Order: sequence, then structure tokens, then C-alpha cells
Amino acid sequence: MELTIKLLGVFLGVLARTLLPYIRKVKHGKVKKFGRKYGEQAFASLILGVITTFIIFPQFNIDKPGVGLEASIKLFCLSFAFGFGCNSIVSEAIKWTEKNNTKK
Repeated sequence: MELTIKLLGVFLGVLARTLLPYIRKVKHGKVKKFGRKYGEQAFASLILGVITTFIIFPQFNIDKPGVGLEASIKLFCLSFAFGFGCNSIVSEAIKWTEKNNTKK
């Protein structure tokens, strides 16, 4: 059960970080409809989310999360934040390299 909570938390954290920019664009009216382009991007995000989860998951170690529902919720929140943060760092690094490459 603990492994499932960890994997699910990391994966959902990665996926949330990947989809938040799209949700922000919808909120600000920059996106009018969910077209084929966004469907393809969502599918790619899902695949990349799985890959990123399995890459960063070995780095996520918790010795003793505790027992019971409260411990499970804490473990999920911690793993969610870990996945979100790692994916955010990767996304930001990609943006920095893209900006530097376009100036040349």
C-alpha cells in the first residue's frame, strides 16, 4: 500500500505540474477550445509524466511514514510535492535553455 501511495503521489505531482500551464491559459482566455493539438499534448504529458515518475522515484525515500490514514495522507502529500517540485525544476531548466538558444 505504501508503495502505491508513493507512486501515485509522485505521478500526480508530475502530472499536475505539467497540466497547470494549460489550465492557466484556459482561465485567462488564451485557449478557446480543447483541440487536437491539446489532446496530443495531454497524451504526451501523460507519457512524460510516467517516465519522469520512474526516473525520480528512486530518489524519494521515506524511512517510517507512520501508521493509519493520517500517515497515508501525509505520505501522499509529501510524494505529490516531491513530484511537483522535481518536474518544476526540469520544466524551468528547459525554459532557460530555450531562451538562451533563441538569442544565438
